[in-house]
Amino acid sequence: MRFCVKPGGCLQGRLRVPGDKSISHRSIMLGALAEGVTEVTGFLEGEDALATLNAFRRMGVGIQGPDHGRVTIQGVGMHGLRAPGGPLDLGNSGTSMRLLCGLLAGQGFEVTLTGDSSLSGRPMRRVTDPLAQMGADIETTAAGTAPLIIHPVDRLRGIDYRLPVASAQIKSCLLLAGLYAAGETSVTEPAPTRDHTERMMSGFGYEVRRRGPRVSLTGGGRLRACKLDVPADISSAAFFLVGASIAGGSDLTLEHLGINPTRVGVINILRAMGADIEIMNERDAGGEPVADLRIRSSRLKGIRIPEDQVPLAIDEFPALFVAAACAEGETVLTGAEELRVKESDRIQVMADGLAALGVDARPTPDGMVIRGGRIRGGTVASHGDHRIAMAFAMAGLRADGEITITDCANVNTSFPGFVPLAAGAGLAITDAS
Repeated sequence: MRFCVKPGGCLQGRLRVPGDKSISHRSIMLGALAEGVTEVTGFLEGEDALATLNAFRRMGVGIQGPDHGRVTIQGVGMHGLRAPGGPLDLGNSGTSMRLLCGLLAGQGFEVTLTGDSSLSGRPMRRVTDPLAQMGADIETTAAGTAPLIIHPVDRLRGIDYRLPVASAQIKSCLLLAGLYAAGETSVTEPAPTRDHTERMMSGFGYEVRRRGPRVSLTGGGRLRACKLDVPADISSAAFFLVGASIAGGSDLTLEHLGINPTRVGVINILRAMGADIEIMNERDAGGEPVADLRIRSSRLKGIRIPEDQVPLAIDEFPALFVAAACAEGETVLTGAEELRVKESDRIQVMADGLAALGVDARPTPDGMVIRGGRIRGGTVASHGDHRIAMAFAMAGLRADGEITITDCANVNTSFPGFVPLAAGAGLAITDAS
């Protein structure tokens, strides 16, 4: 799949981006383990979230939908999962693999987790090593990658673990394993990360204790079914936040957007660069804060991005790099080495793509230095990374020639319908497959 974006234009109107991917994953996982029927609205019907849904179907969970974002989950309880008939293929979804690794470590059956070539190259020892401290028995390749073979053990034990890097996936993996562990499981973060797992566990009636950077739970409890309304995904909205900020004449409103405090780094960073972002109609949706955001075009300036904002915007940096390319002066990012082990090496891939469009972008081991200026037309490779593809699509709003983006099929992992939604808002984009 290739995207072709003609230069110019602006973004206007009102739109709602698809449901939050992180929350959609977790709604299936916790709904499956709960007692009773969980009803979900706003579920993201993207390939990553569907990989999680299909994995639980194969483990004996009755799931109806998705149908226009509605999913009904017949919970089987904490010990009701069954061994699947073969490996669970999780496609491109690192969230599915890392969280399921913890959730399945305490089950009474053997299971193998596999994925596509991209997922099979991503590091998994960051979860399998601490799980081994809890007593889990998980095989990886010699390189510490998938496929992962999870062997049954008698019982996991709780641990007190200090995260070496700020990672919601590692934290969530250990908390899910902690549901099946004897005693208390505690995770301490070096910096705040998204807290959807803790919020949702509490929504399902499981006691989770928070004290500063430390979150704890005691194993052996029960989850109770509930109703969940998944807000629109701020990571998907980030492309439109940036697009409306950089394109003159833009006036765009994004509806029912999740503004969890652990996810608003992209808003904070763009505002520091001079973006005109108005937060309206703040409210609560199933324990998650949501709001409508109005974005109008503005002149952005380069900044040194505060390192305390990096974990709050880790998935949004491809879009933010495009904002930096359109800003006056220099933008400096440090403390973001985690970007090198995402679906692609997002530092190097974005630097290469920006350079192909004439932008002065210099990668560093833990970030990038970008000097804003002219964006030319050209061809860039997304390397199968959905966020890279969508970020360069928005660059077309400020380019002086057509931009072609290759290898875009994985956009469907997080944002099905991206092309028609973006085109309807004013981006001159076509699917040239």
